[in-house]
Amino acid sequence: MTIALRRRLLAEFTGTALLVTAVVGSGIMATTLSPDDVGLQLLENSVATAFALGALILIFGPVSGAHLNPVVSAAGWFLGRRTGTGLTGRDLAG
Repeated sequence: MTIALRRRLLAEFTGTALLVTAVVGSGIMATTLSPDDVGLQLLENSVATAFALGALILIFGPVSGAHLNPVVSAAGWFLGRRTGTGLTGRDLAG
């Protein structure tokens, strides 16, 4: 395993962990801030998640492409396998 692949995998792992933390934390925050209004809770949760995802893409995008969702990685491999522009099978397995 090359250093570049290790670096990308570490960036993906860290980014995914931070995204999960942001989603769970924003849900907890929303229920604490607006205990009686479910619609407002959903709005608060989605806005906080969107900003966290945007920040994570800006941070980890240059390192690994910020494929924080495994489905995004699988789609990148599937759509780019004929032209050779997507992820390799080894990168996808990682």
